[in-house]
Amino acid sequence: MIPGNDTGITHIWLSTKVRTSIIMDPQVIGMIAIAIVVVLFSLTVHEFSHGWVAFKLGDPTAKASGRLSLNPIAHIDPIGTIVLPVLMAIMSGPIFGWAKPVPVNPLYFRRDITMRKGMLLVAAAGPLSNIVLAFIGTLVLGLLFRLEIIIPGTQTPIYLLFFYFIFINLLLAFFNIIPIPPLDGSKILYGLLPEEMARKYASIERYGFILLILIIATPVGRMLLSPISYLFEWFMRLALLIGGV
Repeated sequence: MIPGNDTGITHIWLSTKVRTSIIMDPQVIGMIAIAIVVVLFSLTVHEFSHGWVAFKLGDPTAKASGRLSLNPIAHIDPIGTIVLPVLMAIMSGPIFGWAKPVPVNPLYFRRDITMRKGMLLVAAAGPLSNIVLAFIGTLVLGLLFRLEIIIPGTQTPIYLLFFYFIFINLLLAFFNIIPIPPLDGSKILYGLLPEEMARKYASIERYGFILLILIIATPVGRMLLSPISYLFEWFMRLALLIGGV
């Protein structure tokens, strides 16, 4: 069932295709390294946020399992976080992966909150944390523009760091609110639907991964980049506004 014992797997999907022939380019390697650092940090904050909200609601499961941590190692899934994304990059495919889901047991939630509402709050914490990170990155980038530490559009490592930081966090937030199990959006929608409709909606969980694969492998997935690109452009314009550019 959708409100089960853990949060949805945190997925990240990048449409950029990297061919084997250019992976050896030092500049490309540097860009990939920056992106990996940003991804690990963003996924870590995302998963920590799930666990932190669950803990505040009375569930000690994440803390007891060592997942209430900002240490990326605690959240790495060897296959989903490392092997699969690297293989997809080498094979020139869309980069897709996940972090280990934070365990959550809604039976521990305080009595003043229903399990459905509690799972909704826990699920929403992940995407919300990425939105917050994107805003923080935008504010800092704007200040660096204003101080002329970074010149807009220059391909310096620090500019690329904030470029990826903002984009990847928007991507994580947007992709995870898609209401398909096991993404966070499915638990958010489950908590908002009337109980009878929620039970019927939960029945699609068995087909969740198939639906996700279809989205990623078809033009539908690329269509999702349009609203993300629009949001990213808006955030970059905000950075330029803050920087007085």
